[in-house]
Amino acid sequence: MQTIIHYSLHLIVPLAIAYIFYRDRWLKSYLILLATMLVDLDHLLATPIFDPTRCSIGFHPLHTGYAILIYIVFLFCKEPYRLTGIGLLFHMFTDTIDALLSGHQISFMTFW
Repeated sequence: MQTIIHYSLHLIVPLAIAYIFYRDRWLKSYLILLATMLVDLDHLLATPIFDPTRCSIGFHPLHTGYAILIYIVFLFCKEPYRLTGIGLLFHMFTDTIDALLSGHQISFMTFW
């Protein structure tokens, strides 16, 4: 069930966001939101690259509080940066939900 929730949040919810808030250009918006999943390339820096027991938040460089602050700044920029910020922040939200479902303790300090 956790896997279904995780991939639904990564694939289906961004489609809904694109369709509801960017209806006139939903496909382009959806592709931008999907492209923000490239933030997971920072997983290539870890050993092992994939560890199902590891919490991404606070571990990978692009999943830290410092990176998230930059993603928040994107919200105050013009499109497509704003949409990119939305996608990146939603990605962090999704990974946080996944970590909580895995039994990880998430606190403010987890991000730093």
